[in-house]
Amino acid sequence: MKIRKTLFVLALIALSVSLLYGQKTPATAGSLPLVTGRDIAVAQTTYGKVRGYIHNGIYTYKGIPYAKAERFMAPTKPDAWQDVRSSLTYGPVCPLIDPTTGVNDEVEFVFHHDWGYPNEDCLRLNIWSPGIASATDTKKRPVLVWLHGGGHTAGSSQELPSYDGENLSRKGDVVIVSINHRLNVLGFLNLSAYGQKYSASPNVSIMDIVASLEWVKANIANFGGDPSNVTIFGQSGGGGKVNTLLNAPSAKGLFHKAIIQSGGLGLNFQDKAVTTRVAAAVMAEFKLQPSQVDSLQKVPFTLLAAAAKKALAKVNDELRAEGKSAGVFGLTWGPCLDGTFLPYQPSDAQAKALSANIPLMIGSTKNEFMNSLRMPELRQGTADDMKSFLQKQLGDKTDAYIQAVKTAYPADKKPSDLIDVDDLFRRSAIRMADLKTGGGAAPVYMYLFAWQSPVMNGNYKAIHCIEIPFVFDNIARCEEMTGGGKEAHTLADKVSQAWINFARSGNPNHKGLPTWQKYTPQNGATMIFDNTCVEKYHHDKELLSLTPDRVL
Repeated sequence: MKIRKTLFVLALIALSVSLLYGQKTPATAGSLPLVTGRDIAVAQTTYGKVRGYIHNGIYTYKGIPYAKAERFMAPTKPDAWQDVRSSLTYGPVCPLIDPTTGVNDEVEFVFHHDWGYPNEDCLRLNIWSPGIASATDTKKRPVLVWLHGGGHTAGSSQELPSYDGENLSRKGDVVIVSINHRLNVLGFLNLSAYGQKYSASPNVSIMDIVASLEWVKANIANFGGDPSNVTIFGQSGGGGKVNTLLNAPSAKGLFHKAIIQSGGLGLNFQDKAVTTRVAAAVMAEFKLQPSQVDSLQKVPFTLLAAAAKKALAKVNDELRAEGKSAGVFGLTWGPCLDGTFLPYQPSDAQAKALSANIPLMIGSTKNEFMNSLRMPELRQGTADDMKSFLQKQLGDKTDAYIQAVKTAYPADKKPSDLIDVDDLFRRSAIRMADLKTGGGAAPVYMYLFAWQSPVMNGNYKAIHCIEIPFVFDNIARCEEMTGGGKEAHTLADKVSQAWINFARSGNPNHKGLPTWQKYTPQNGATMIFDNTCVEKYHHDKELLSLTPDRVL
């Protein structure tokens, strides 16, 4: 009896020890949704070890430094560390010119932003991977590096819940990386006229991204990724950054495929003379002489941001007075044709040659920044109300335009659908695709995301950013935007698989989609993502011909 009792006690002790300490090895990752601990998910980098966590089998790391930089200076290698660096939460985000102090309640419900905490020391990256390098895991997985939206002025790698990489990593057995980097005046103030010290200043924002890709090349194998199979992808401003990297000589060889989502920014880089004027206007706001330029490195960011806003507005007004174009949305921060880091415009033959062998997938959403969202009074309007609105924009082209919308999208039913079709991002995507097909043999695949969100009585349609939860397979995480229904999950399965396949092989085709042909200017082949996916050819050519020939 005593022996049995002793064995029973020992068994209980063993079970208790197992429960208490069993999380220390990744082998137990499948037993709990979240596995954490001192020795869990420890990986080596060039600069020291990092410790993450395992969630639902996915190794997750956040806030890892990939570089460091002084204000307006090019990024340099990060400092090394001795102990294991805890990397469990997102790192700092780049400070905003206009901090978020209030939101539109309904819009915020739909987008569900996470603004993060600002700090100029924001060069951090995040990783999601099904496995890290070990004796039992020697896989070389495709790597997808996500570049966030927000133009070149705002945003971060944590801003939207759709950016979370766990589900896409698990579904595709791929490694997802996302980054924070410098933006706005911190990333693009061109002080090069004030000495060699500031020669990099016009484009340090994009230099940060190149530095992150260099980090990926050197370190991602330790996180289960293949540094020879890297896809860069981004939406809106992030898509513009992808386009910029396609034209940056220093980025050549650091990535092998590219995806541009609603990212028409970057068809033309800013003129160096204009960005020099903006810098001079900033200097004038502080009454600084050229010899005092170093003072700008010490100015509190809030004061620098205020001066930067005034300087942009001043130069923007001057350009308009001179009859010069300041872009669709006016002068803003963005990449500069500085002659060194960015020596070519995207339309130049030398730029096309840089990315001639990079497969590209590119597209936009059907409704982007739609009229009825900006003017809610139109949401419930009649067909006559829509025609009246269009006549103010298109004049005698109105009837032809209405017919062209009906031809391009015959299933549309709401009167407001007539005024909500995007032409700006769609035309910009086509222009970019045309440039790419003229530069080399690498394939180009075009898409249009047309699925209509049911949230808020369907008022948000296929809005700007709507495709991101589908790309990342994050429908449940983004129910406020997607509704979380069966149709959304079904389409997400198709969309995310297309992105995974493209990252793996440069071809997005899979059995869940109709055959997706390569785009050419002649065939206009476009995959329409909707409850029923279909490929169409120049389906909206007439519609686009009736609207102003404008691009981002």
